[in-house]
Amino acid sequence: MEALVMDPVITVGLDGSPESRSAALWAAQEARLRGCTLRMLHAWILLSAAGEETTAESDRDYWSKKIVDDAQREVHRLYPELPVTEELVAEDPTPALLAAAAESDLLVLGSRGMGPIAAYFLGDVGLHVVAHTDTPVVLVRAQEDTAAQTPPPAADGEVVVGLNLQGPCDRLLEFAFAGAARRGATLHAVHAGKLPVQAYAPWGMDPDVVEDLTRDARKLLGDALRPWREKFPGVDVKESVHLESPARVITKAAAGAGLLVIGRRHKPRSGLGPHIGPVLQSALHHAPCPVAVAPHE
Repeated sequence: MEALVMDPVITVGLDGSPESRSAALWAAQEARLRGCTLRMLHAWILLSAAGEETTAESDRDYWSKKIVDDAQREVHRLYPELPVTEELVAEDPTPALLAAAAESDLLVLGSRGMGPIAAYFLGDVGLHVVAHTDTPVVLVRAQEDTAAQTPPPAADGEVVVGLNLQGPCDRLLEFAFAGAARRGATLHAVHAGKLPVQAYAPWGMDPDVVEDLTRDARKLLGDALRPWREKFPGVDVKESVHLESPARVITKAAAGAGLLVIGRRHKPRSGLGPHIGPVLQSALHHAPCPVAVAPHE
């Protein structure tokens, strides 16, 4: 099937799972908010070669076509004016999704599970794509009622952005502010960091050191947010600073949020596999809302 992809485009990867269905509906709502075309992509290495003649009984692409067509019909029912394209790719999912991401403004995938053995779109494919693409990726969990006939509440709840202020994060903040502006949502900027050794005294935490560290962190956060507040004056912004485990703080902040935005700093490639930091790992495994991973400098 030949794709007619327009620019800009949001691509959603489909595999027929409930998570995949929720990802398609979330991506459709995001495409509507952005004014984008939605591309629905399913990749399977055993797809028939282009031009190969098949009968209805021998069509080995039947289920692949059904996955995409079913998702397209549901999206069209909810968003009849949204431009949608369908694409079947005869390739392993990982390279197919990486190639699609490079042509897209955003890639959306289904996300499975909430425990330490959680798997994502077709097993670890989603994690590999997150770690290796320069395009923002959103991972979406299945709705509790997978048979629901309404779209997921993508525009409900505040946008939470987790910030590590040890380096530049402009691309991350731009993504988060723009997302909050599109939704008319509050942006909750969260910075967390464990207390250093010097914060502890023989009797416990030194309150003076803790106060100094908190004040410094608030200043850093305020300085980082200031230019983006000016660029997006209509966005209501909350700021939080916590001197404890960033993974715990970010996951807790995501409860009730409409979207959690986490950065992934560009890392040199290594033979040890994709680099996913502990905070991002925790968010992907435990955050109950959609998680956007925004690569940045």
